Amino acid sequence: MSKLLSAALAGLLFGLGLLLSGMSNPAKVLGFLDVTGQWDPSLMLVMGGAIAIGFFAFRRAERQTHSLLGEPMQLPDKSRLTPRLVVGSALFGIGWGLAGICPGPGLVLVGMGQAGGVYFVVAMLLGMWCARPLIKWLS
Repeated sequence: MSKLLSAALAGLLFGLGLLLSGMSNPAKVLGFLDVTGQWDPSLMLVMGGAIAIGFFAFRRAERQTHSLLGEPMQLPDKSRLTPRLVVGSALFGIGWGLAGICPGPGLVLVGMGQAGGVYFVVAMLLGMWCARPLIKWLS
């Protein structure tokens, strides 16, 4: 039960952070990505804060063998750069640039009853479903 409660609290905190920072607003995100037009640099502060916190959190996590809830630490392997990772990252970036939404803010928008969020999440799930047989076929 504590794992479920901590996951729910982390998700709630993340969602509130997205709302307060403006990251759930596609227009604000697209304004940040529009470096040749009406550029809005305010989200750079949000990203900088997240990177700073994440940097120190990951340095500490690398020294831990178990999480605070007693689960084994499972950090990503940062030494393997695979074609699947590169293609996936490129597709993620293209989608983020076109829609101004990524998965976390998409779920926040769904929770707020925004049609754009629903369209995005449905398209994301459809893309994930289509990717499975494609990955299997390519490998």
